[in-house]
Amino acid sequence: MRHLSHLAGSFATERELLTFFPHLHSMEISRFLLGLCAFFHFYQSVWAGSTCKLKAKFNLNGYKDIEKKKVVVGGMFPVHQRITSNNGNTSSVPISSGCEGFDFRTFRWTQTMLFAIEEVNGRTDLLPQTDLGYVIYDSCYTISKSVEGTLTYLTGQDEAVPNYRCGSGAPLAALVGAGGSDLSIATARILGLYHFPQVSYSSSCSALESKFQFPTFLRTIPSDIHQSSAMAQLVLHFGWTWVGTIAANDDYGKYGIKEFKEQVEEAGVCISFSETLPKVSSPEDIQRIVDTVVESTAKIIVVFSSDVDLSPLILELLRHNVTNRTWISSEAWVTSALINQPRVSSVLAGTLGFGVKRADIPGLQRHLLDLDPYDDPLTEEFWETVFNCTLDYGKALRRTRERAKSANGTLSREGRGGPDGLCTGKESLEQLNNTYSDVSQLRITYNVYKAVYAVAHALHNLEHCEPGQGPFNKNSCAEITNFEPWQLMYYLKNVRFNVPHTGEEIFFNDGDVEGYYDIINWQLKGDGEVAYVTVGHYNGTAPPKARMTILNGSIMWNNEETEPPRSVCSENCQPGTRKGIRQGEPVCCFDCIPCADGEISNKTNARECIQCSEDYWSNDVRDNCIPKTIEFLAFGEPLGITLIVISACGGLVTIAVGVVFAVHLGTPLVKANDALLSFSLLFALVVTFLSSIVFLGEPQPWSCMTSQVALALGFGLCLSSIMGKTAVLMLRARALKAIRSKAKAAAKAAKAAAEAAASSGNPDIIVTNTNNNTDVNAGGNPEVDVLTFAHQRAIAAAATLIQAVACTVWLIVLPPHPVKNTAAQNIKIILECDIGSVVFICCIFAYDILLALLAFVFAFIARKLEDHFSEAKCVTFGMLVFFIVWISFVPAYLSTRGKFMVAVQIFAILASSFGLLACIFLPKCYILLVKPERNTEDMLRPRSKPRDGTSTGTSASLATAATEVNATIPSTAIDD
Repeated sequence: MRHLSHLAGSFATERELLTFFPHLHSMEISRFLLGLCAFFHFYQSVWAGSTCKLKAKFNLNGYKDIEKKKVVVGGMFPVHQRITSNNGNTSSVPISSGCEGFDFRTFRWTQTMLFAIEEVNGRTDLLPQTDLGYVIYDSCYTISKSVEGTLTYLTGQDEAVPNYRCGSGAPLAALVGAGGSDLSIATARILGLYHFPQVSYSSSCSALESKFQFPTFLRTIPSDIHQSSAMAQLVLHFGWTWVGTIAANDDYGKYGIKEFKEQVEEAGVCISFSETLPKVSSPEDIQRIVDTVVESTAKIIVVFSSDVDLSPLILELLRHNVTNRTWISSEAWVTSALINQPRVSSVLAGTLGFGVKRADIPGLQRHLLDLDPYDDPLTEEFWETVFNCTLDYGKALRRTRERAKSANGTLSREGRGGPDGLCTGKESLEQLNNTYSDVSQLRITYNVYKAVYAVAHALHNLEHCEPGQGPFNKNSCAEITNFEPWQLMYYLKNVRFNVPHTGEEIFFNDGDVEGYYDIINWQLKGDGEVAYVTVGHYNGTAPPKARMTILNGSIMWNNEETEPPRSVCSENCQPGTRKGIRQGEPVCCFDCIPCADGEISNKTNARECIQCSEDYWSNDVRDNCIPKTIEFLAFGEPLGITLIVISACGGLVTIAVGVVFAVHLGTPLVKANDALLSFSLLFALVVTFLSSIVFLGEPQPWSCMTSQVALALGFGLCLSSIMGKTAVLMLRARALKAIRSKAKAAAKAAKAAAEAAASSGNPDIIVTNTNNNTDVNAGGNPEVDVLTFAHQRAIAAAATLIQAVACTVWLIVLPPHPVKNTAAQNIKIILECDIGSVVFICCIFAYDILLALLAFVFAFIARKLEDHFSEAKCVTFGMLVFFIVWISFVPAYLSTRGKFMVAVQIFAILASSFGLLACIFLPKCYILLVKPERNTEDMLRPRSKPRDGTSTGTSASLATAATEVNATIPSTAIDD
C-alpha cells in the first residue's frame, strides 16, 4: 500500500508522465490516470475493510429522542448503583456488564431532565424555532459505564467509534452529567479533547476547577472548596477540637476531606481518625471502620461520601447500635432516602449537613406520576422495582411455577392459571411514598433543572446571533443546525439567565456557581421519622465573618438534646493552668499543668504561663497577679510592742543603775571602779537598748543609718570602756605578780642565809623574825602606782574614737539605705535596710569583736585579783554571756526570713546588753543597796593570807594601797 501511494505521488502531473512514457498521447494519459485512481480507491476500501473492526459493543440503557430534532442534548445519570459482576472468564467474547441496584432518587433526576426539555420545547420565548432532542444514558455509578456513554454519545450511534461522528443527524449540544465527581472527571477528560461542553449537576469535587485539565467543564452545583470551608467553620463554631473523618475512596471524598482537614488543623482542631469507605463493599473494611468509630472518643464525625458508598456503613452501625455520635454530612447524602431508612434515627438523629439550594418546580410531580411503564426498558424496570412485580407475562409465569414447585413439588391448578406477580401497568404511582415521588427536597433535582436551562439559554443566544456581530472570526455567527461544540462553549461560559419559577440568577464564574448552602438538621418527628429542618445558611461569597448564619436554639442534637455535644480529646485548660503536650499524640491531646508560683494564665488553653512582675505575685488559683504583701516589723504588732517594752525596760533599768551609782558616788566601791568609765558604760548600754527600737517600723533612710550606727557606736563605747577597765586590771595583776616574785625571792634568800649561819655556828650573826604576813601593796611600788584611772579613760576614748571615725566614713561613702527584698520570699516584699557596704560593716563589727576579745582576755588574766569584790570575774562572765549570745545569733539569723530576722537581731542586742548589765553591775548594786556594810575600805582590803606566806593584791585595795603601806622587811642584827 505504501508503494502504491508512493507511485501515485510520483505521477503527480501529466508532464511527469510524459517524461516516463513519451509514446503516450494526452487522451491516453487521462484515461490512465482515471483507471489508476479507481484502482487505488478499490484497494484502500478492501484494505480498510479487512483491518478496521469494532472491538466491543456497549450495553447501555437510557432514553433517546432525536427524530426531527434540531439539536440533541446529552444526559448521563447513575440510575443504577453498580454494575453486575462477571465471571471473569477470558475464554469467550467479553460483553459489556449490565447494571443493578435501581436508585429512585437518581431516576427522579433523569425524569427531571426530560421534564425540563419538554418544558423548554413548549416555550415560545426560549428557542421558539428549535426543538431539543435528548440522548440519556445510565452511568450505573461507575467510570466504565460513563466512558461508554460518552463515547457512544459523541459517535452519534449505538456503536461507538472514537474520533468519529457517524451519521448526519442533529448536532450535539452539550452533555448534562455525569453524576458523581469521579464519573464527571472521566467524561470531562474525553469531552475536553473535542472541546465539547459538559454541565454537571452533582459533581462538586474541587479538582474539576482546573481549566487546564477540564477546559469545557461547567456545573450548577458549588465547588467543594465552599463546602469544606463551611464544614470547617461549623466545627469551629461549636468549639469541637476532636473530630473523626470518613471519606469515600474517590476524588469527591479525597479532595473534600483533604480541604476540610487542612482548614481545621490550621485552626487547632485535631483529627481523631481518618477512614476511607471502599467503593466495592467489603465487610472487613466496614467492620474495621465501625470498630474505629466505637473506640474513638471523638463525638463528631465528618463524612464526605455519596449515599451509595455510605449506606453499608450506616447499616452496620445500626446493627451495632452505635449511638451518641453527631454526624456532619456533605450535600451528597444529607437528604438521601437511601440513608434515611427506618430505624436509622437512633444512629443519625441530630445530624448536621449542608444541602444545595432547594426549590419547588411546578408540574414536576405530575410528570413524575404520569409515566407509561411500556415506553422504554428503563421505565419498565422502574415500574417492576417499585411495585415488586413484572410486566413480562412469561417471566411471571416462570416465577409462579418455580414457587409452586418449591412449595409442593408439583404445579397446582392455580399455578397452571394466571401467574402471580404480574403487573397490570395501571398501578398508581400516587399511592407511593418513596424518594421518587417526594418533591419536598428538590436540591440536586433543581441543579438538573438549571443545567438543562443553561444549555437551552446558550443555544438560544447562539441561534439569535446577529449576523456581522458574532463573537467568532470576522464577527461571524454559528448556525443552530450546524455549529461546532466549541462555539456553543463560548455561549455557555457567558450565559446569564433567571431560572423559571424561582427567579434565581444563574451565571458561571470560571465554570462554577456561587457557594450557597442550607444547613440542615435531622430532627425526629412525632411519628418517629426524620424531618430535614433548615437551621442556617452558608454563603461562600459573603465576607468571612458573615458567611455562616446558624440558629443554635433550633438545632436538635442526638438523643433529642438541645445543648451541643462536646468533642474534645482533653478538656479545656482553665485559667491558672497551661497546656502540656503529650508526646506522640495530637496537639489537642494535652495535660493541664498548673502554673508555677509567681506565674499566671488568664485565658483558657494558654500555651505558656506569664511571669508576674517583680512587685506582684500569683493568687491562689494563679489566674491573676496581685500585689505582694509588704512586710516589716511594725511598732503596733504584738512582737513589736513586746520588743519595745523590753527595750524600754532595759533602758530604764540601766538609767536606774546609773542613778544608784550617782547616789553612791562617794562610796569606796564606786570610787574604786572609776565612776566616769562606769557612767560611760551605762550610757553605752542605754544606747544599745534604745537603738533596738529604731530597727522597728518601716525602714527609712534615717532609721537605717541611725540603727546601724547607733548599734555600732553603742557597742563600741561599751566594749571600749570594759576593755579600758580590764586592761588596767590586767597590767596591775602582772605588776603585782612581778613584785610578789621579787618578795618571794628575797624571803627565800634571807631564810637561806639564816639557815646557813645557824649551821655554821657563828655567834656573830643573829637572825630576827621574818614577817611574811605583811601586805605587799602597790602603793609603795612605782611600777604599780603608774597605772591610774586616766589610763583607763584614755584607752576607752581612743578605742571609741576609732569606731566613730569608721562609722563616719561608712555613712559618707556607702550609707545604709532601705530596699525592697523580693527574693527572700516569693509572696512578700520585705522592707529592710541594705547595709550599703559589706566591707565597711564587716570591718566595724569585726572591730567590736576585737574589743570584746581583748576585754575578755584582759579580764580573764586579772580574774585572780581577790578581795570581797572581784570586778575581773564579773567582766569575764559578762563577756562570756556576750559571746554566747552573738554566737547563737548567727545560725538563728540565717535561718529566719522577713521581719523575724529583725526580731532575732533585736533579741540578740537586748540579750547581750542585759547580760553585760547584769554581770557587771548587778553585784555592785547588790552591795550598794542590799549589803551597804560591805561598801567600806576595810572590806575592800585583802583577805587572809594564803598558806605559802604570800598575799595577793585586790582590785579594790590596789586603789587605796598608797595610804596603807606596811612593807615586809627582814631585819638582821650583826654583833660586833
